[in-house]
Amino acid sequence: MTNRLALVLGAIIVAVIAADLLIFNWNLHLFLGAKLVDLIEYLAFWR
Repeated sequence: MTNRLALVLGAIIVAVIAADLLIFNWNLHLFLGAKLVDLIEYLAFWR
């Protein structure tokens, strides 16, 4: 991983956390967690 790529990925992570704070009032991680649980259940069906 190059330094430029690391900086871009870091900036994206910071932007998502800032959007979560300012727009979603810290509820984005709950939404993503619920969707991850749904995805795991869907994938377990195909196992």
